[in-house]
Amino acid sequence: MCSLQLPSASADAHSVHLAHIVAAHPEQGWNLLCDGTIVFDDSGELLPDGRVVDPHRVTAQQLAVAA
Repeated sequence: MCSLQLPSASADAHSVHLAHIVAAHPEQGWNLLCDGTIVFDDSGELLPDGRVVDPHRVTAQQLAVAA
């Protein structure tokens, strides 16, 4: 585990993770960060305190269309 702790961050805040990966499981679609957060390939997260961050995917309207 790392010493990085972000007590003021909420589960709804989509901030950049400063923690590093300590266990990578790309074949299963997830990584464990040093702060105890599990990050899934679909951008969802399971926080160390059990809270869930829903995947934050880009909608079709937000995608740039190549001409």
